[in-house]
Amino acid sequence: MSATPAWPPKSAPRLFVPGPLAEGAAVRIDGAQAHYLARVMRVAPGDAVMLCDDVTGEWLGRVTAAGKRDVDLIAERQTRPREAVPDFTLIPALLKKDRFDLVLEKATELGVAAIQPVLTRRCVADKLNPERAAALVTEAAEQCARTALPVLAAPVKLEALLKGWLADRALFFADENGGEPAAAAFAAHSGPAALLVGPEGGFDEAERAAIRALPQARPISLGPRILRGETATIAAVALWMAVSGDWKSD
Repeated sequence: MSATPAWPPKSAPRLFVPGPLAEGAAVRIDGAQAHYLARVMRVAPGDAVMLCDDVTGEWLGRVTAAGKRDVDLIAERQTRPREAVPDFTLIPALLKKDRFDLVLEKATELGVAAIQPVLTRRCVADKLNPERAAALVTEAAEQCARTALPVLAAPVKLEALLKGWLADRALFFADENGGEPAAAAFAAHSGPAALLVGPEGGFDEAERAAIRALPQARPISLGPRILRGETATIAAVALWMAVSGDWKSD
């Protein structure tokens, strides 16, 4: 006797949709998402689609109609609640578009709660397309089966960021001039935290002095080698998740 296929299948498409979802809720997908479902995944009535609303969590949706321009589904049952996300904010300096795309994608996959792009004096880029950035983050969350989207803020200048810093949040910053080894610094701290990573040319002396003057600032070292901005960011986020985030064993 053949085994009963798993339902929903692991290959079921996954999409974030406006919420909140509830049992029996009707969902209409249009635009690029409908094109993806109908033309790329070729869904048909009865097929499963995993739906996330960034509010209640993940739901099993079943296709009720699939047209050329829209796809109708019904939310049948909740499969997972919205995940608990460590209170960790990434603050990356803007980089060239393709490199910053990588930062957005990998930071989302690694599990950060929020991404706050920052503008420093040595940034090559000074703008971020908010719609494109949000799409990249959403696609990354769908790909890695997150049920919570990271909060994506508009870029701010470093001076404004430091001026409005919250008293209860530690600010780890990757300082190319050296600091405490990152793993040790992360392990010694509990509570809300953020990571600040500079652009390719690093922080200038005035910026470094302003960061170090912040009482919550904790300079860290990411090792003996010079890292690109995107490499430093991804490596540091992964290390924080392993030492203090939701990768560590309870």
